[in-house]
Order: sequence, then structure tokens, then C-alpha cells
Amino acid sequence: MSSSLFSLHGKKIAFSGATGVLGQSMSSYLAGEEAEVLILGRNPDKVKDLVKQIADSGGKAFGYICDVTDEASIQRVFSEIEKEHGYIDILINAAGGNMPGAVITPDKTLQDLELDALRKVMDLNYLGTAIPCKILFPLMLKNGKGNIINISSMAASRPMTRVLGYASAKAAIDNLTKFLSVELCTKHGPEYRVNAIAPGFFLTEQNRALLTEPDGNLTGRGNQIISHTPMHRFGKPEDLNGALHWLCAEASAFVTGTIVAVDGGFGAYSGV
Repeated sequence: MSSSLFSLHGKKIAFSGATGVLGQSMSSYLAGEEAEVLILGRNPDKVKDLVKQIADSGGKAFGYICDVTDEASIQRVFSEIEKEHGYIDILINAAGGNMPGAVITPDKTLQDLELDALRKVMDLNYLGTAIPCKILFPLMLKNGKGNIINISSMAASRPMTRVLGYASAKAAIDNLTKFLSVELCTKHGPEYRVNAIAPGFFLTEQNRALLTEPDGNLTGRGNQIISHTPMHRFGKPEDLNGALHWLCAEASAFVTGTIVAVDGGFGAYSGV
């Protein structure tokens, strides 16, 4: 891109959760904009495949195997990245997900909530963001500036039925994002920013069965969502790329502590 205001050329971006449906789209897009993408993931085959896919398209990507909920695992990745790249410009925390036991379906009650599943959902979504922030942040200090982008959800600001664990964890992500935006800026300077993107409803591996029938028609929940989305459709993975690009680039240099909704108007609609 010709304008330095939006240039991502050469930016070193560590990206967890990049092998998911949305993560693949976002990481491939960033690589296509000449960023160097450092893929952090648990599954070696998925990480290897994504790195190859990006390389085959002419981009630069590097793979690192880790568990974002394991401090020692991320510390090993810190050492590897420091040795191979020296520093990072941006950290994108997109690792997350849900578990059936942390969901309260219409045929169940609060007493059916599985506390072990709830803990795992909180660990994956919240600690899976907080731990990389803590351990990889010194790689930004080495660069004299840094930019953290977390992935929240519309379920964070408006708790939705069923997804108790996921919604609670994403609400914690919003709070963490705002806390860190103040913490890092006041203690390390205005060159350190923290923001989040809150996607609306996108069809992913995680929620496809919840929103669509095997024949492709919408479920009752899917219909409810579409009827409360002014744009009257689910998001497409590429719909996130514009907001992501802006937050990664110097164009958003005075933006921190912000949760950017990419939801087709879902959050603005009262239902009337």
C-alpha cells in the first residue's frame, strides 16, 4: 500500500489462534500486506499448513508450536522469537473457543453447568490472552513501541442465552483490553497501544451447528440472530480485515482502549 499511514510492510506480528477459520483469513491477509506473521498454535500440522499456504502466496510466515494457556510454553516461544526475530511490533490474541459443558441449552438449567468445562473456557479465552500479553510484551519493549489486538465478541457487552462461559470470558477480555491500554501507556509511553475487535456472528467450526441445519437452512437461533442484524447476514471472514488493518497500522496511532465492533449493526439494534 502506497501510504505509510496504512503500510504494514515489514511489521512483525505474533498471532495466536491463527489456524482457525477467522484467524486463517486474517493472518493470510496481513501477510498479503507485506507483514511478517509469526503463527502461534497448538497443532503442528495446522501451523505448518498455514505457514506453507502463506509462503506459497508470496508472503512471509513462521510457525511456533505452543499452548497459550501454559506459561512455560509461551516462555519457550518468547526465547525462539527473540533469537530469530529480535522483537515484535504487534501481538494478536485470537485463540479462544467454547465447550458444550459451559453452555446452558434450553433443555438444561444452571445446575447442569459443568464447572470443569467453565474453567477450561475461561482459561482458553482469558488466560490464553493474558499469558501471551505478559510474556511476549518484553519483545515490544525491545522495539520501543508495541501494539496488542485482542479478539472479543458481541457476547461480551450483551450476554446471550446459552453461552455462559464464553460470554463471561469475552467480557473479561474487554476489561483486560481497557486495563492494559492504561497500564502500558502510562508506564511505558504513548507508543504502546491495546485494542480489541468484537466480531458479530460469523459461521465458524465452533458455531456452525448452532446456527445452521445440516441442509444449510438456519436454525431457530440462527434466524433470531439474522432478524436482529440490520445487514441481515452473517459476517464473512474478510469482513474483519479492514478493522484489523487499521488497528495494526499507524492510521490508528491515537486509538487505544477501544473495542471495535464488526457486527453488521447487531449491537445497535434494539429489536424494535
